[in-house]
Amino acid sequence: MDLDYSQFLSMSHEVSLVVVLIVLLLADLLIKNKKAFQYLAIAAFALHTVAGFYSYTDLAGDAFAGMYVSGAAQSFVKNILNVGTLIVFFFSFEWNNNENKSGVGEFFFLTLSTLIGMYFMVSAGDFLFFYIGLETASIPMAALVAMNKKGTEGAEAAAKYILTASFSSGVMLFGISLIYGACGSLYFDEVQAAFTNITALHIFALVCFIAGVGFKISLVPFHFWTADTYQGAPTGITAYLSVISKGAAVFAFMCILYKAFANEPDVWQNILWWLIVITITIGNLFAIRQKNLKRFLAFSSISQAGYIMLGVFASSQTGMSSTIYYILIYMFTNLAAFGIISAIENKTGKVGMDDYNGLYSTNPKLAFAMTLAMFSLGGIPPFAGFFSKFFIFAAVAEHGDYLLVFLALLNTIISLYYYLLVVKAMFINKSDSPIETIKIDAMSRVALLVCVVAILVIGFISSIYMNIYEISFGFAN
Repeated sequence: MDLDYSQFLSMSHEVSLVVVLIVLLLADLLIKNKKAFQYLAIAAFALHTVAGFYSYTDLAGDAFAGMYVSGAAQSFVKNILNVGTLIVFFFSFEWNNNENKSGVGEFFFLTLSTLIGMYFMVSAGDFLFFYIGLETASIPMAALVAMNKKGTEGAEAAAKYILTASFSSGVMLFGISLIYGACGSLYFDEVQAAFTNITALHIFALVCFIAGVGFKISLVPFHFWTADTYQGAPTGITAYLSVISKGAAVFAFMCILYKAFANEPDVWQNILWWLIVITITIGNLFAIRQKNLKRFLAFSSISQAGYIMLGVFASSQTGMSSTIYYILIYMFTNLAAFGIISAIENKTGKVGMDDYNGLYSTNPKLAFAMTLAMFSLGGIPPFAGFFSKFFIFAAVAEHGDYLLVFLALLNTIISLYYYLLVVKAMFINKSDSPIETIKIDAMSRVALLVCVVAILVIGFISSIYMNIYEISFGFAN
């Protein structure tokens, strides 16, 4: 059978990214000046990101017998991932110039390799293609986590990540095999048609699959790797893990639940209900105890994963649009926080919360930006995080589960307490030796400015949410 190469035309994001990868692979061999290579890599990926918005209006369709699915929603999410990855590259510029000078090429190649795997996850039309994308995204990530050359933390973090990822992949693969055994197919639409007359086998298969994905999203009780890995990895990679990787996994997971298991939503909604409540609560309670800011944001991201899953739970067009909108705002907010931590860590090596005592007196601009990020993560109006939480709570309320909304709101109060601890440290707590005045590099300033502007204004641009709502049509019942 002849291969129809025109099918690759629907994979515009993937083909463009492969071209960038090839260019960077050749450039790394030819360009000896690593700073010049970084400029080339960022410029090439920026062009790829811009080009992605031009393919945003591509007609919906599929390729390779339905294994690959394209459409406006998939393109929009890929564009979000591109923008977030570009911001990570900006924040990592100085780190690559100093601590990672010998591994600059590997940093870009591995990061973009994980990104193409996330593309596959987002556009998967069956479980096999989803699994291939998941592994393509996960395996290079272990190498990225291990790029921290300071002490043994990087190697320990990478070992914990790869062992946990291997175990979760095994559990997921077992669940997928049971789904195939119960339904006779791996295609989402065919599984949906066969996923009726629920038996114990169907439920066990679904539980194994949710457990496997739960490790990737850091849902409790599958979260144990998160804090140690976030702490040990380079801060730029930690930001990438907490935002880009999580965003891709959540969207893919949501599409699978909405497509493959649409006939029996009560089964997986009952599971998600408990996972959401436990995840938000445990994440909040453990965040209060943290003194290392990277571990602090690790447990914060666990809690935020629970909030993101509220939209998935809603199983509606409103739920899907609010989930994508939440991911968009969470990306800018969390990257701003990690960007500030990265800038200070690169200059001083300090990542403890007590180290931030009196930060406002020496670095008022960084303290102000961090305050905006904390307020947005906590959902304080009028910042962008308030609007994302409002829409995601509205989606659950529309579903009719007011108890879940109440518990989530109750946990929001707890989260406000520990987010304000960071603000208190910077503005109120005194220190005899506060962090000295630091000057961050131009790349980080640009990225931080973009994040701050997004936090301040994106919630007021109603057309963004309405556009997401329109492209979400048809995904949920």
